[in-house]
Amino acid sequence: MRASFQVLVLPYCCSNEGRTEYAIFKRSDAAYWQFIAGGGEDKETPIEAAKREANEEAGIPFHSEYIMLDSKNTVPVEGVTGKFTWGENIFVIPEYTFGVRLDNREIVLSKEHTEFAWLGYHEAVAMLKWDSNKNALWELNARLTKQEHL
Repeated sequence: MRASFQVLVLPYCCSNEGRTEYAIFKRSDAAYWQFIAGGGEDKETPIEAAKREANEEAGIPFHSEYIMLDSKNTVPVEGVTGKFTWGENIFVIPEYTFGVRLDNREIVLSKEHTEFAWLGYHEAVAMLKWDSNKNALWELNARLTKQEHL
């Protein structure tokens, strides 16, 4: 059964030049760019759902290093499942965000996406469709930049 939350996963890695790059994905059904997104299943926790979605959509290993971000969003239930899945009084569900560090740029696309791109912060934010994706990217980039200066 579909759980009443969404996850958003932002893959990142360090380029050969030492700059952080982010993997964004072009949806096959709508032709816009976003990060990995999906819903929880059964009794999954948000981190379990994030790991499963990242593995299913991009081949990211389950043992990869994840960081939970403070950025959260809400998503209209009708936009997720097409109906009031969790009752007539539940209008939106939370979307939890995670960064995932990759040691290499290896991505294995599922049928949900037609292509992906590794981009720097400014290039990625300019291509993303959803404000929630842009906000989460800003937070992850700020966290990583701050860590570099500590």
